[in-house]
Amino acid sequence: MEKFSIKDVGVKVGLEIHQQLETNKKLFCNCTPIESDDYSIKFQRKLRASKSELGEFDPAALFESTKSKTIMYYANEESSCLVEQDEEPPHELDEDARKIVLIIAAALKSNIFSEIYPMRKTVIDGSNTTGFQRTMLISQGGFYNAGEIKIGIQSICLEEDAAKILGEEGSIRKFGLERLGVPLVEIATDPFEVDSTEIKKIALSLGRILRSTKKVKRGLGSIRQDVNVSIKDGRGVVIEVKGVQQLDQLEKVVEYEAKRQHGLLKISKKIQESNWSFNNQNKKDITELFTNCNSKIIQSAIKKNQKIVAVSFKNMAGIFGYLPYEGIRLGKEVAELVRFFGIGGVFHSDELPNYGIEKSDLDELKNLLKINENDAFLILAAPEEKIHTVIDQIILRIEHIKNQGIPIDTRLATPVGETKFLRPRPGAARMYPETDIPPIIISEKELINAEKNIPKLWDEAIKEIEVKYEMNQQLAEQIFDSKYIELFENITKKMKINPTFVASILCSTITNLERKGLDSNLLKNQEIFKLFELLEKEEIAKESIEIIFENIMSKKSQNVEEAMKNASIESINEEDLNEIIKNIVDQNQELIKNQRERAMGPLMGIVMKELRGKASGEIINKLLLKNIKKKLEND
Repeated sequence: MEKFSIKDVGVKVGLEIHQQLETNKKLFCNCTPIESDDYSIKFQRKLRASKSELGEFDPAALFESTKSKTIMYYANEESSCLVEQDEEPPHELDEDARKIVLIIAAALKSNIFSEIYPMRKTVIDGSNTTGFQRTMLISQGGFYNAGEIKIGIQSICLEEDAAKILGEEGSIRKFGLERLGVPLVEIATDPFEVDSTEIKKIALSLGRILRSTKKVKRGLGSIRQDVNVSIKDGRGVVIEVKGVQQLDQLEKVVEYEAKRQHGLLKISKKIQESNWSFNNQNKKDITELFTNCNSKIIQSAIKKNQKIVAVSFKNMAGIFGYLPYEGIRLGKEVAELVRFFGIGGVFHSDELPNYGIEKSDLDELKNLLKINENDAFLILAAPEEKIHTVIDQIILRIEHIKNQGIPIDTRLATPVGETKFLRPRPGAARMYPETDIPPIIISEKELINAEKNIPKLWDEAIKEIEVKYEMNQQLAEQIFDSKYIELFENITKKMKINPTFVASILCSTITNLERKGLDSNLLKNQEIFKLFELLEKEEIAKESIEIIFENIMSKKSQNVEEAMKNASIESINEEDLNEIIKNIVDQNQELIKNQRERAMGPLMGIVMKELRGKASGEIINKLLLKNIKKKLEND
């Protein structure tokens, strides 16, 4: 196994940024784009692949259709209508979305088309009720600067966001329709060659340009990064990796995918050297042979009346387990493909005997398959109606790796920064004209207005925050990049609370609670605003804010009032407060005697714990010091 170096393989990267726009309506209807899991509508669909206008099937759609999923949709009347349910034609394009995307294109110096033609993009994974996504090419070309690096813009599109995946149970896939149809800008960069450590900066710079418009949504699910990765010797193959949720993932994803691609080229050479080829005689039903096998997976499949099939591979001993680089092997590629079909039972000869499959089982199997130590095999356990389709796809993939190297996939980023098979890369047959929406004409006046409304550069916006709110640069950057910038501006505009304090609470306090595993999405903006109102009225202490946040973010309470009740947070007058502090001082006379005024530290902790946010630290500090001095004088 070799050590991988990304610098040796000539990596090229392209980014696709998908950002929800801040509008009051969805793209093609009047529904309000709100997040809600209160569903009053439920219906199901069965989607299938259909031919394009040229009479061709999109390969990704065909492949997805082999899963034969039933799609269950959930919706509520506030955020979804008959348009999202595909029971009514789309309405006119939302004017706000139209204006915002033109401003973004102008900010990126992209060439805006005077005529825009809505298209349909085939999507049959269930994320669109129609079986397609409406998209419009707004502009091409342009650039932006990420520090000293100039990044070219390939295209800017305006499109509908997809439905939110709710989960999958067997053959049923569930989606919520609250996000379906939300206006979404897609920005694709030109491919670039940079050190992988700079990719985060490049993505962050583009995100900051979008946020500078103050017309894009912030928060979970509002922005997504896809990344296209290719290597120098990859014969022009570009792999699209979807679903990079965090910027910190980008470097890991690019490095892993480059390693995987280069590793597949090495595996390709190994298969070529084996001179392997396939015919149907290499496939045998071994269900009866493995009836007494001790493997739990095999026995579970047999109990479900599934089939156990073995596939032999002449002269391929050691190739399924071959590791050109750590974590990269043909066996892993096969396992990912099999899991796509919802099948967990697959073994290859290089990892056996193991998993309850013993040497005696293997000896019988080799005898049946008429293979020797130079050969390899796969064992699959799956429903009869699926197993031969899955085997066909495995063979096609191995043949592709052998003959062409890297399969042209769309892949999914994993939380640990790896990638896994999602579906084949879509082809040209995926796109076709939208017949329900006429061409959109962009006037000269609209172009002029877009130019006039180009936002300040990010650096200028940060400087403005520093000056306006008398805040340091670091905190100004944090609040501007956060999802709370509009809330921050609203609070500081309507209340006389120190802006630095507000920004620290919104950036640091909430972030610290998130690090404990708590969910900030449960903390609604109106509840945060309400909390600062109570603070301004001196109905709560500063110290109680974190306690209330923690109560809501841990699902113990739904709102501020409930959190205050559950956490026993109530205002306390100074007289009662002094009595509590006096009692604590009396209980710790020995500590005060030994440490004198240095006892302030440990006693402060005791008092704060006792009061749990019922009084401010300043008042507690004053009264505690007063009581300690009094105690020392009396002694």
